[in-house]
Amino acid sequence: MSTNVITVTPETKISIAVNIMKENDIHRLPVIDDGQLVGLVTEGIIQAASPSKATSLSIYEYNYLLNKMTVKEVMTTIVRTIDADDFLEDAIHEMRKYQIGVLPVMSDGETIGIITNNDILDAFLDVTDYNEPGTVVQVFIRKDRTGVIYEIGKIMAENGLNIQTLMVTHQGTTKVVEIHVDKKDGFSVASKLSDAGFDAKESERYKRPM
Repeated sequence: MSTNVITVTPETKISIAVNIMKENDIHRLPVIDDGQLVGLVTEGIIQAASPSKATSLSIYEYNYLLNKMTVKEVMTTIVRTIDADDFLEDAIHEMRKYQIGVLPVMSDGETIGIITNNDILDAFLDVTDYNEPGTVVQVFIRKDRTGVIYEIGKIMAENGLNIQTLMVTHQGTTKVVEIHVDKKDGFSVASKLSDAGFDAKESERYKRPM
């Protein structure tokens, strides 16, 4: 999540809110009143509340309206939130379920952060160690059994091969163990696991940058 939360109050002028979003390259602003989250204002909400291009208003009248209107006149007061102790999966579920792109993060009734779609994508890249140099070895488990991860780890340890990160994904009914390793170890890892009876290969579609 982003902990540097930029907020506005219900009395903030729309024109000021727009400038804040532009200056900080953000698209949403939590609305805080007396320390409490009372709403959310976004670029889309402001655009929907603004006079259309077909209006007879002059640019001066348009700007006058924006300078008069306050955030409380357009903000949504139905704001989905997430608790700071909740899992990332909970945030993703909420955002997918309610088709929203942002969740204020709460702790003891206080807004301490905000999580957006981009934050979730960044978190995924961090979890997969994508920005670290290396490669991925895929191990295809067509018949799951207890202790598979232990067996893989044991083979790696016995051969002095380090696991940077490990993920389990699915391709239909097949489980795929994706092992992120140092680029120089990719071939060795795949070979050692194959020699042990695993269906393993160094992925050609997933090479992380050096």
